[in-house]
Amino acid sequence: MARTPVSGIQHTLRSGAYEAVIASVGASLRALRHDGRDLVVPFEVDELRPGYRGTTLAPWPNRVVDGRYSFGGTDHQLALTEPGRGHALHGLSPWLDFHVTDRGTDHVTLSATIEPQAGYPWRVEVTTTYSLSTDGLTQSVRARNDSAEPAPWGTGPHPYLVAGSSPLDEWTFRLPADDVLLVTDSRLIPTSLTPVAEADAARFDYREARVLGGVEIDHAYSGLGRDADGFTTATLTDASGAGVAMTWDEACPWVQIHTADLPGGDITPGHRAGLAVEPMTCAPDAYNAATYDYDAGLIVLEPGAESAASWRIFAV
Repeated sequence: MARTPVSGIQHTLRSGAYEAVIASVGASLRALRHDGRDLVVPFEVDELRPGYRGTTLAPWPNRVVDGRYSFGGTDHQLALTEPGRGHALHGLSPWLDFHVTDRGTDHVTLSATIEPQAGYPWRVEVTTTYSLSTDGLTQSVRARNDSAEPAPWGTGPHPYLVAGSSPLDEWTFRLPADDVLLVTDSRLIPTSLTPVAEADAARFDYREARVLGGVEIDHAYSGLGRDADGFTTATLTDASGAGVAMTWDEACPWVQIHTADLPGGDITPGHRAGLAVEPMTCAPDAYNAATYDYDAGLIVLEPGAESAASWRIFAV
């Protein structure tokens, strides 16, 4: 019997000039290429996935501060999976092994169950479909609450987009977002939702496309500008004008942007190798939504209810 790779069972999708590889552990986007050019930072088939690269985040994206929250009148404590900052990071799904429920040459549907456990005593079925076409790679995520009580929910992806072979500092970025969520320096605890022009425009304002330079960002944005069909599009290009874009609809009113700054800097593999663009159905620490003076977007799934969100990555 063949040994399963560290990243799980592999699902290769092809359509036109696109090729995507989905790994079953975490329903992770392991690679996405267009005409042989990487659109996301990949990882190897038999490599322990670096951090949360390409994974599906559920039942919350981003952080739950201190891993503590109250829901339905009960206090909960999650395991602290970001020990350096003391938070519960990116949900419970990233290390689940998703099984196939449908697949073809250009699509695959994977499913996993978040079982009731300490800190999250609900059963939620998570189903995601990756679909490749000449328009790029679309991922949809659907949740169903199979518990007898309402459950808190949030989701999002974690790709690191790649514009080209030049350094991230030379890439041009555009994100039509009016507001940025400011955080504390060391633990990234949300403090205030602030207009980008008032926060630090040189660091946070990308409503007009401009070169990233040496900025360091690990912040959520909201107040997203949308086209006539309700979609927000983030675009990343190199000096030639080629690059990658990501688009999502109103199911995700937030997006986390991270310049992939890692401890140790240039000597650390993956440091500033790509730009994380993470559409989210809710804000960081949305499980503690009542403590903030803005709408954190927490979804409450009633018993038997479903929630869905999707996004698309494509070459430009």
